Amino acid sequence: MDVLRPPLVNIHGRLYRKNITKEEHYEEEEDFSYPGPPGKSIYPCVFGPESEEFDTEESCDTHVIEQTDSGFQSAIDVPSVLYKYIIGKKGETRKRLESDTKTSITIPKQGVEGQIVITGSHKVAVSSAITRIEILVDNFRKKQPFTHFLSFPINDPKIQDGFLRFKDDVLEKCSQDHRVDESIFQNPAKLHLTIGTLTLLGDTEVRNACTHLQECENIIRDITGGKPMPLEVRGLEYMNDDPAMVDVLYAKVNIKDGSDNLQVVADRLVEYFVSVGLMVRQWDRVKLHATVMNTLFRKDSTGEEEVGRQTAYEREAFDGRNILKIFAAYHFGDVELNTVSLSQRYSTDCTGYYASAGSIKFS
Repeated sequence: MDVLRPPLVNIHGRLYRKNITKEEHYEEEEDFSYPGPPGKSIYPCVFGPESEEFDTEESCDTHVIEQTDSGFQSAIDVPSVLYKYIIGKKGETRKRLESDTKTSITIPKQGVEGQIVITGSHKVAVSSAITRIEILVDNFRKKQPFTHFLSFPINDPKIQDGFLRFKDDVLEKCSQDHRVDESIFQNPAKLHLTIGTLTLLGDTEVRNACTHLQECENIIRDITGGKPMPLEVRGLEYMNDDPAMVDVLYAKVNIKDGSDNLQVVADRLVEYFVSVGLMVRQWDRVKLHATVMNTLFRKDSTGEEEVGRQTAYEREAFDGRNILKIFAAYHFGDVELNTVSLSQRYSTDCTGYYASAGSIKFS
């Protein structure tokens, strides 16, 4: 690393440099030591209130630090699933944080939702500890799989019937094509358009996301005029470059009046959830699609779903050339879209759709 041009990390608009530290290895399956590339730390370049290198101007802009009879104290909300990353193996990470910042860090028991309390003799020490914990949380949060997603449900009975006819026709006419089989078709009750994914760790974060979704209701109604959007589900597209090696095949969706309101609503929702820190922007515009075939749904000879055991490199693509040729303009049906749902991943409600943590209506 060029010490004059160190890599930087942006946390809440403040920049910190990554420093070289001693590399640590744990025998446990997960490494709960400091995150980042091996041999590097991404903590702020401060050490403690006794050190000449301590930044006496450092302050915490996002948390209240209260003065007490014995010094200063602050409490921060951290999902319980992330406590272990702040504690570290045998408590080593917490001990190092306390030693470096000259603070005391109290963490609730694993599985108990609560606040992490930081106390210290100096306000700037407490502020430094908060920042370091936020960096830990931010880095390990990014490693968690997404738990929820915003969706437009399009599992109307008419669309489900059209999808099932499509499935039967494909299996009748294209089942001899490489790796085309029944297991890779979508569950018709779960047909949807994905808007964006969220990682919500704990009930508090789920409730917070639901509150923000409700705040989007007026924004959406201004775009839609307070009316459902009439959609046509017609045609097919695929997501990789070679139609002979397809992983995801999806149906195209268009508003019947020719407007782009569906795209505008999706983009506004992502823009809002990114602005409140609940979603990470992946594309300039939302790629609206309704998955009908996906190799992640594939089952092996034992009938076990391979979802969660495959990596992107282990997925076995199917030959979609005949499907795309025969069913290029296939009409799945029409539907009036009227709902945005905060859907829970790997769940099912009484209708067969994903369980909803919250939803809003267009009308």
